[in-house]
Amino acid sequence: MATHKASLKKHITLWPLVLYGVGDILGAGIYGLVGKAAGLMGNAIWVAFMVSMIAASLTGLSYASLSSRYPRAGGAAYITHKAFGSHFLAYVVGLAVLASGLTSMATACRVFAGYFSGLFPLFSEPVIIIGLALSLAIIIFMGIRETIWTNSFLAAIEICGLLFIILMGLSFVGSVNYLDATTVQNPIGDLSIPILLGGAVLTFYSFVGFEDMLNVSEEVVEPERTLPKGLLLSVAISSLIYMSISIVAVSVIPATELAASKQPLVDVIGKAAPWFPPVVFSLIALIAVSNTALLNYVMGSRLLYGMSSQGLLPKFLADIHPKRLTPHRAILILLVVLLILALSGDISDLARATSVLLLSCFSLVNLALILLQRKDKVKSRFEVPAFVPAAGLVVCIAMLTQAKSEELLIAGGIIAFIGLLYFFVKPSAEAIAKMDL
Repeated sequence: MATHKASLKKHITLWPLVLYGVGDILGAGIYGLVGKAAGLMGNAIWVAFMVSMIAASLTGLSYASLSSRYPRAGGAAYITHKAFGSHFLAYVVGLAVLASGLTSMATACRVFAGYFSGLFPLFSEPVIIIGLALSLAIIIFMGIRETIWTNSFLAAIEICGLLFIILMGLSFVGSVNYLDATTVQNPIGDLSIPILLGGAVLTFYSFVGFEDMLNVSEEVVEPERTLPKGLLLSVAISSLIYMSISIVAVSVIPATELAASKQPLVDVIGKAAPWFPPVVFSLIALIAVSNTALLNYVMGSRLLYGMSSQGLLPKFLADIHPKRLTPHRAILILLVVLLILALSGDISDLARATSVLLLSCFSLVNLALILLQRKDKVKSRFEVPAFVPAAGLVVCIAMLTQAKSEELLIAGGIIAFIGLLYFFVKPSAEAIAKMDL
């Protein structure tokens, strides 16, 4: 009698998917990013967010179209193979995205440990990192339903915290000129193209996260319809929150003070609502950081599963737990790598380098859509004009030109390592034949 192989369970509907996307995009970066952006853009922070929203939305639209066309857990790796027919390129793209997710998870664990040990000094940072990583692994192993519930709860708290800041600061809105870009570096205060582009580059990374939604495609109900809607709604909601927060922040506190602050949004709420205990926002930041780690963990486990299903990685990583219906072996492997990274020390250079890798992957995904629109017979329920991925490609390349030489060097080293690894774990002829179908 034939045995039935367990598969991922379709459980994610539209609004849980939107919360997944918003939670991944927002993260905890906004709590510090407002201050950095104020130092560069003055009162015109919201313009930087608007420009970077447009730039990120171009690639987001490409992902939305591709997610409707190919709802597969392999994400960018699967799409790259479909477009270019290269197993090697698909392998490099998949592991580059995974590297970015792993460094994001490890960074989030370290930031969480720093916040947590500050609030509860009885626990050492290594113990906190291990405890968080194990907790995340258990939640993800339990099932996609439990993971989505956890994310929805954490994301709701995170969003409510930001909405509270906006609500408390509404009475201050209108008190400054929101097109005044006066800073120490820009005493004239004009909103020139170089200033605008510099702000857009800084804030662009605050929109990264939407791409992770593609890796849970196989667990989304009606993915061809739900994924594009969920992705675009996530970017739109996050954009509104970012621009509203930036307008409120410079209305409550002068941009020069925001730029000098170590915790700008805590200072904003301290002035807008002095009765509100500031420690609450430390807890909300903890929640945001842990949610970022959770969602990157989900992405990584599904990416390993998807690449294994394609034959790009060892078959055992595609095994699904018969009861929990989760890729348990991929989850375990990621736990080991995560702990090694998170406990190894400062990985900020690695994190910046993997952002370069992610932008490179965005470039390839945009190019992939251009090629697939021309040659592929499969039609998407969400088609976009050819100029969208073309413009997305141009934006990503422009962002890459802003990378520092050391970041490019580390990114090149990671790609070289992945390339070397490919020849040791080269797909079998049978796997290649399966991929080429």
